[in-house]
Amino acid sequence: MSSKEKAVLVTGGAGYIGSHMVLTLLEAGYAVVVLDNLANASQESLRRVAKLAGTAPEFVEGDIRDRQCLDALFAQYAISHVLHFAGLKAVGESVAEPLRYYENNVFGTLTLCQAMATAGVYRLVFSSSATVYGNGQPLPIHEGLPTGRPTNPYGTSKLMVENMLQDLARADERWSIALLRYFNPVGAHASGRIGEDPNGKPNNLVPFIAQVAVGRREALSVFGNDYPTPDGTGVRDYIHVLDLVEGHLAAMNVLVSRSGASVWNLGTGRGYSVLDMVQAFEHASGQPVPYRVEPRREGDIAECWADPARAYQELGWQASRGLDDMLADTWRWQLANPEGYAGPNKPAH
Repeated sequence: MSSKEKAVLVTGGAGYIGSHMVLTLLEAGYAVVVLDNLANASQESLRRVAKLAGTAPEFVEGDIRDRQCLDALFAQYAISHVLHFAGLKAVGESVAEPLRYYENNVFGTLTLCQAMATAGVYRLVFSSSATVYGNGQPLPIHEGLPTGRPTNPYGTSKLMVENMLQDLARADERWSIALLRYFNPVGAHASGRIGEDPNGKPNNLVPFIAQVAVGRREALSVFGNDYPTPDGTGVRDYIHVLDLVEGHLAAMNVLVSRSGASVWNLGTGRGYSVLDMVQAFEHASGQPVPYRVEPRREGDIAECWADPARAYQELGWQASRGLDDMLADTWRWQLANPEGYAGPNKPAH
């Protein structure tokens, strides 16, 4: 990449969602620079992205909290947009380690924005979360609802960043910011080459189910079966990771012609319970998924799904992949990579 060629910076680009974003950008013809500290990611994901795309992103190993690193990066590359995925994302961990979450997610984003402003880069797409709506909202959740009091420090850190970015956009009209509120990203690339590879025990449902189905874990922990839902387990809106990153691409393109901070939900508009997901995964994989019911986790809510109409109206985007695609792609990735990126890779079927 020449130093004058305009590029998209993807923070956290070696991670689960980030790596799928990098592949989608490369396939769409963009030059890409990845910044990742590899705390919860593997550079192997980017090696595989390069093979799939036929071209490699530039990679900088560094941290969004490191201003010196950021200034050097912006000096070296001509960045047009920043897609900001870097951050910590485990609800339970955030309850146990709140300061770590505020330092990474809030201070990290603040430092990134300062470096962007110094470099004259004002287009930012931020990975936010449906957790900013808090508990007790009417369903489906639309962007016009007030943000609530998130039930955990992870969600609070996302809301703090949203508030900071909205203040920034109000104060300086040069900024053009997309706040994308994710519901529950799942799935993997159809090749089976890149997917979700959590460190240690998975915090999210679908990778945990997949590890049980492939024999890495004995049984799924179902946290609570006494919620006010049809089968007592939590209901969530699951979205295929490729639909999610296509939503980012649509938001990135819209930022060119609008200023201020804009909010969009990225979800499917449909909720599935934990037991729905277990049954659907057994069908997709042909494997049993034994589970045991455990007490509710602190910070979890009963049900949550999106009204994604605004993204369709303003971005021309909607999720196109259904639950069968999400789970078949997850299983293909898990079968081919039973130990994740660290283990031997088998051909995907």
